[in-house]
Amino acid sequence: MPTVLDNRALNRATLARQLLLDRADLPVLDAVAHLCGMQAQEPQEPFIGLWSRLRGFDPAELSDLLVGRGVVRTHLMRRTVHLVTADDVVAWRARHDAMLRQRVLGVYRRDLADVDLDELTAAGLALMADGEPRTMGELSRTMAGRWPLPEPRALGEILVSALIPMVQLPPRGVWRAKAGVRNVPTSVWLGRELDPPAPNGSDPVGENLVRRYLAAYGPAATADLRSWCGLAGLPRAVASVRGELVSFRDERGRELLDLPDAPRPDPGVPAPVRFLPAFDNALLGYDDRTRIVDDAHRNVSIAGVRVVLVDGRVSATWTVQDGTVVVDPLRELSHAERDAVAGEGEALASFLSDGEKAAVQLA
Repeated sequence: MPTVLDNRALNRATLARQLLLDRADLPVLDAVAHLCGMQAQEPQEPFIGLWSRLRGFDPAELSDLLVGRGVVRTHLMRRTVHLVTADDVVAWRARHDAMLRQRVLGVYRRDLADVDLDELTAAGLALMADGEPRTMGELSRTMAGRWPLPEPRALGEILVSALIPMVQLPPRGVWRAKAGVRNVPTSVWLGRELDPPAPNGSDPVGENLVRRYLAAYGPAATADLRSWCGLAGLPRAVASVRGELVSFRDERGRELLDLPDAPRPDPGVPAPVRFLPAFDNALLGYDDRTRIVDDAHRNVSIAGVRVVLVDGRVSATWTVQDGTVVVDPLRELSHAERDAVAGEGEALASFLSDGEKAAVQLA
């Protein structure tokens, strides 16, 4: 019978894989790659996520990677905006094409019912051939001249997030920068073509995604993998690599897969306080999130609420008000826990204020 891993064992494994048990001495590019990208629809949140994971994190390093085209902002997993390495978007984007299209059509199917998507793609590519960045609104208005829809936004939405691989250009996503979304084809920005889809009958990208996901999120069930990436068609990839993996069970009896040599710390290992940004994949990367958040507070993971991990679990939310980090506990915290939260909150406030002494308010 497979070993049963309880929620605390899974919690400590997740913290270790997510670089939240000990801050890592990794270059920013390597950290983003290890995490399989970072949720980034809120442009400044990845900086907080990396500050909580990396020792001596310098936000300028991430900004430089974005401007220097080492990382990009693009629609990928779950059709949400992710910050991913250039190498990963080149390798992974084609594998996500069908999912991206289906998710947009799930919202705009009626609006786009009479639009030939191949013709729309060709028109979009012709428009973007000059390499000039455009907003989604500009694309929508231009395409509406040919497809006069009641809701022209649908045209720009499916072009930007599904039909044409696009990246969002800096300064959006640069530290402390405020900028709107300007899109350009990924191949133009990176100066190289994206990897083509694999031949029928093979799925090397899917197999790579399974291994990479388990390295950053395992042990995990196939339902967790599906929730993370949004891809339904990974059973073949899982079957192909199953011989490389080890198997466990969780307390509900679900099969959990993992890489044999990946870290699975002792459940008794202490977990430091960590402040997480909105929409952090440490929460969103699972179908069953009880390893890190109680069911009573599950909604915080999808509501864009910033959370605080205490003893490895979501135990508070936090905001910044007039330069003060304000922490609102979700449960009664002990005196020692409150001291630890205040200490980490002061360090975060200092980071957010460029090293100046800043205040923490703990309710």
